[in-house]
Amino acid sequence: MSRWSGTWLSGAGSAMEPREGDPRWRGDGLGLPERGPGSVAGTGARLVAFLVDLVLASLATSLFVDRDFEDPASLWTFNLVAVGVWLVITAVGVSLAGFTPGKLLLGLRVVRMDGASMVGPLRALPRALLAGLIIPAAIWDRDGRGFHDRLTGTIELRYR
Repeated sequence: MSRWSGTWLSGAGSAMEPREGDPRWRGDGLGLPERGPGSVAGTGARLVAFLVDLVLASLATSLFVDRDFEDPASLWTFNLVAVGVWLVITAVGVSLAGFTPGKLLLGLRVVRMDGASMVGPLRALPRALLAGLIIPAAIWDRDGRGFHDRLTGTIELRYR
């Protein structure tokens, strides 16, 4: 017999206890393996791939934009262009190949949930814009899909 009060009277930790039907690992609810190729990419690997792409965008920007760190306008211009370069790297890479240089380095790939072969620009651009806001990418569900992935019908998986 279940209590009418639910889990809130049992303490905060009781809500985290596994229940029947809960996924056992990230991606279990989607029929994905627990680890190895085809499993949901881990948060640490996603973060490192994101940082690699940011560094590459900054390096590419420094080749074309003069920056003076003492001049606030120059710094703002540099940062704005670097974000734009990151957005292009991310949207084009995910749209055409399913990965960015950082994702490729870490063995990650973005795929569509419906099984189509390419993510395409109509999903990749909004996904990149949302990931750039950080918050949607930091919120994920039990299957490990970020909010930006849920909104665009994609998921980030390991491919090796």
